[in-house]
Amino acid sequence: MDGLIFVALVFFYLFLILALVSCYRHLEERRELKQHVQDIAELETGLRKNVATRKEKMLTKVFKFSDDLSALGHRINFFSETIDVEKWLMQSGYPLELTVDRFQGLKIFSLLLGAMVGLFLFVLGFPFGSLLLIILPIVGYFSVIFWLRSKVKKRQEDLSSNLPDFMDTVSVTLQAGVGLDNALRQISPYFKGPIQEEFNRFNQKISLGVPREQAYNELLERNDSYEFQKLIKGLIQGAQLGVPVSKTFKVQSEEMRKIKKEQIKEQASKASPKVTLITTFVVLPTAMILIGGLMALNILFGDYGVFDALS
Repeated sequence: MDGLIFVALVFFYLFLILALVSCYRHLEERRELKQHVQDIAELETGLRKNVATRKEKMLTKVFKFSDDLSALGHRINFFSETIDVEKWLMQSGYPLELTVDRFQGLKIFSLLLGAMVGLFLFVLGFPFGSLLLIILPIVGYFSVIFWLRSKVKKRQEDLSSNLPDFMDTVSVTLQAGVGLDNALRQISPYFKGPIQEEFNRFNQKISLGVPREQAYNELLERNDSYEFQKLIKGLIQGAQLGVPVSKTFKVQSEEMRKIKKEQIKEQASKASPKVTLITTFVVLPTAMILIGGLMALNILFGDYGVFDALS
């Protein structure tokens, strides 16, 4: 009996030691895995920082040249008058912290860059090199203008697409008895992008004592989105007529959702002709080539075909 107890104790301590060793190995592997993940994360963070640093350095150099060329850019202002550029920058949210002077210089810098590339291709004897020597500077000049215009369009589209949800949230908050300024201040952080930027700026203006109607007019000047303009004009009219703000937000959000549904239906109706066009010019020629190839093979190699008759 004592022998059995001794054997049982030996096995118990043996399994206990094995369990402790396995637990230690598991914890060690887990620690190594965690350290490995941290090393990878630090490496990726370092790479991102290096990429960001290189990008910042490159932009700094480009902007330095752009600042030097700003005076020339103001004189060469085809399709980029100073008033228009100022409006585009304001409506696009000042991307890359551009100013009017820097944009005008960036336009000329891009033109000179295109000219240098065109000259390089021309010297190398590239096909159509003489034509590229003329075209690339023009492309460089207008590419900066088109880039800024695309930023304006994208920002206004983002503003219009997020506006119905924002208005619904504000409407519910106003119906709960919260004031307009507090509602905008509480809800704006949850909507990233142009909505947050515009209403944060609006709240700052109001906090600094700017008249509400003037702050509304500045919102209208900075944005040409139809839906946004309709909302702000409705708020101005509601304030003048004494209409409750919560009702204005509710009515405007319902109307915007109807407009959005109509726009989606319109886009869906335009998709059908595009699909038909793609089918006509892509699928149909492929099918005709396939059918024609099978017919040709049948004529040449089939029963009673050309080669069969010659043989």
